[in-house]
Order: sequence, then structure tokens, then C-alpha cells
Amino acid sequence: MLGLAAVGVAAAPQPARAWWHGGWSVGIALPPVVVAPAPVYVPPPAYYPPPAFYYGTPAYYPAPARVWIPGHWVGGYWVPAHWS
Repeated sequence: MLGLAAVGVAAAPQPARAWWHGGWSVGIALPPVVVAPAPVYVPPPAYYPPPAFYYGTPAYYPAPARVWIPGHWVGGYWVPAHWS
């Protein structure tokens, strides 16, 4: 809680006082602190093998039984040959 309160006070808007305008303030200057090493680039592998469970057995869908119907007349209209 105390840390959040300190951050809130530090982030509060304040009037800008430049050193050449006669505004003097006391502050603490800290050098930048490195908290983590720089990231190292590791190239990705050239091939990503799929997991073993990804590909299941293909489902069997038999082709529908279709019959060729030759051209014929229906009620005075010619119906060209077609598959059923």
C-alpha cells in the first residue's frame, strides 16, 4: 500500500519549474537499473512436426450410388440425359 501511495504522489500533476526560470527543487537521481538481461534471439526451428494426436483416422464416406438416366419425355417436355 505504501508503494502505491508513493507512486500516486510522484505521478500527480505538478507545476513545471525550469531551472532557468528560478525554480529550484531537490530530487534524487538514480541511474537506470537493469532488472533483466537482454533477450537473446534464438531462430525458430525449420520444421514444426505436428503432434501425434492431431491427425485422426479419416472418416469413410462412400461415394453415393448414382444412376445414369437417358434423355426422355415427361409430360410433353424433353428432359436431357442426367445423373440421378
